[in-house]
Amino acid sequence: MVEGPLVTVLHDGTRPDAELMRPVAERATIRHATDAELAAALRGADVLFLYDFMSTAVPGAWYAADRLRWVHVGATGVDAVMFAELIDSDVVVTNTRGVFDGPIAEYVLAQILEFAKDLPESLRLQQRHVWRHRESERVAGASVLIVGTGPIGRAIARLLRAVGMRVRGLGRTARTGDPDFGVVGTDLHAELPAADYVVAVAPLTPRTRHLFDARAFAAMKPHARFINVGRGELVVTDDLVAALRTGSLAGAALDVVDPEPLPVGHALWDLPNVHLTPHNSGDFRGWRDEIVTAFADNFRKWIDGRPLDNVVDKRLGYVPG
Repeated sequence: MVEGPLVTVLHDGTRPDAELMRPVAERATIRHATDAELAAALRGADVLFLYDFMSTAVPGAWYAADRLRWVHVGATGVDAVMFAELIDSDVVVTNTRGVFDGPIAEYVLAQILEFAKDLPESLRLQQRHVWRHRESERVAGASVLIVGTGPIGRAIARLLRAVGMRVRGLGRTARTGDPDFGVVGTDLHAELPAADYVVAVAPLTPRTRHLFDARAFAAMKPHARFINVGRGELVVTDDLVAALRTGSLAGAALDVVDPEPLPVGHALWDLPNVHLTPHNSGDFRGWRDEIVTAFADNFRKWIDGRPLDNVVDKRLGYVPG
């Protein structure tokens, strides 16, 4: 019988790969749970691994967390567990920062190319068997504002700079000479008018919620495109729809929306200048195994008393630095 701590794994009905979890199982007891089972599974647990990081069940089950010391979120965003009781507790929170950086950067570049080369219209013409010569936009030389200067924002900046785009960042601290962004500003409305593309990748915090509202969209160029790979709640959705309908914004690529999933009949489904994807910008083949491996690696450090990777500042709502 395994001695050691109790680790509760929250999943959506599909458990993480047992072989990848072996380093944990060899030194701890693992208890699996779905949303409905979470409260019972938290009693006596030392560690909670949110394999189902889209779950919203943790706040409602928190009353049962009588011994919890560490929560590991299998994603970069941790807003689903940033509720008052957890923030005020001594429980350490870590995330899986690093796994999704490259794939999300590739997604952003793909969306920019789709807009610049108008690939959706090429497909529509092909489906109608229409051969029509058209011109497209250059990507090289276009300006991009990346809102959120963490690891994902930096990966996006490096990839976009590699294809000749002019990149600036927006973060909490202004600086020049940044190796990835060149310049990082702090005033959103001062930065927006110069951007051909605006990429939202900031974490969801009280400070960033509804950052992109009617005033922000009005500050953008009429030909600008907006790409959101952060959280849907960064945006006032009705204001975005209005900007797209009136032509004050040329287009939007949205991997995240508010509400999510997008309801049937919502205006965003049918706007011709909108590209929608179902919150999968970072979901490459094998990503589930990657987040299990990241947790297992961090578990080894935790049980050996070594410093954990990716410790979240619960007051900020993300990993600082």
